[in-house]
Amino acid sequence: MIKLNRVLYTATATAEGGRDGHTATDDGKLDVKVVPPVELGGPADGFGTNPEQLFAAGYASCFHSAVKLVAQRLKLDADGSTVTAKVGFGSIEGSPGFGLTVELVVSLPNVPDREQAQELVDRSHKVCPYSNAVRDNIEVTLTLA
Repeated sequence: MIKLNRVLYTATATAEGGRDGHTATDDGKLDVKVVPPVELGGPADGFGTNPEQLFAAGYASCFHSAVKLVAQRLKLDADGSTVTAKVGFGSIEGSPGFGLTVELVVSLPNVPDREQAQELVDRSHKVCPYSNAVRDNIEVTLTLA
């Protein structure tokens, strides 16, 4: 288990209605309708997001910040880089529960050396708080675009 030396920031969000409801942060900066995706029985014309999309957005943003930090430490150019998180949802083998998978697709157009790019991505995976939170709990695949 990871233990923090000190909490630097706490985000607070409240959900009502679960996968078919409403979620908002206490500061009002995020306020979204939540609906199941069509694949999970949601309406074809339903307006809203879902927990997996929110997780994908958060993980992609957080991992990209880690990439930029590690690139700076390694003196590599992360300008123009992107991170795309693909979050899968499904049932867990041999369990009544559900789980997630993640693929992080990292584009590093200004790091042409694939070995350096892979090192940057691997180190970023050790720095990113989302990666540290899910390590050894869900399958995370790192892909260089």
